[in-house]
Amino acid sequence: MKKIYLICSLTVFIGIAAGISFFLIRDANAKIPAEVTLIDQNGDSYNFGKNHTKLKLVEFIYTHCPDICPTTTEKMINLKKDFEKIGVFGKDIEFLTITIDPYRDTPEILTSYMQGFEIENNKQWLFLTGDKQNIKRDRQEMKKVADAMQFQFKDPGNGQFIHSTFTFLVDENNKFIDKFPMGKDFNKKEVYDTVMDKLD
Repeated sequence: MKKIYLICSLTVFIGIAAGISFFLIRDANAKIPAEVTLIDQNGDSYNFGKNHTKLKLVEFIYTHCPDICPTTTEKMINLKKDFEKIGVFGKDIEFLTITIDPYRDTPEILTSYMQGFEIENNKQWLFLTGDKQNIKRDRQEMKKVADAMQFQFKDPGNGQFIHSTFTFLVDENNKFIDKFPMGKDFNKKEVYDTVMDKLD
C-alpha cells in the first residue's frame, strides 16, 4: 500500500514539475514578432522590429476598463517618475501601452486617456492602437503581440473585456524577460529592481 502511495505521489510530483517547466520554457522563449506594426496616439507608425536600443514595459489596456487598467497605468506613472530621477526613462527603457479595444480606442481617445493621467505626449511612453482604415488587420497585429506574451482577452459582447492581469518586460529584441501583476498587485519596487538588474 505504501509503495502504491509513493508511486502515486511521485507521479503527481513529476506531473506538476513538468507543467511548471513547460510554462517557464514557454515564457522564456516568448518574443513579440518583429514584423508587427501599429500606430501610436499621434497616428505615427510603430514597428516592433526597428527599436533595438531599449527595454520595454508593455501594458495591455482598454480605456473603458473600470478598474484594473487605470490602476495599472497610475502605478506605471509613479514608476516612470523613479526612472526619470536616475535618467533612464526614454533612454534605456520605454513604456508601451497597447489597447485591446482598437475599435473604440482611436488615437484621439488614447490621447484623451493620456491627458486624463497627465502623461506627457512624447516618444518615451507610446499608446498603440490600429489604423481605422485597416482596423481588422491591425486588430490581428495586436493579437500577435498579446499571443506572444500569453495575454488573453475576450469581449463577451458588452464592451467590458475579460482579460489577463499581467504587464510584461521585454528586452531590446522584444524577447520576454519577466511579467508582473496588474492593478493593485503591481509592485513598483519589484519592477524597478528587475529593470535595474537588466540595465547593470
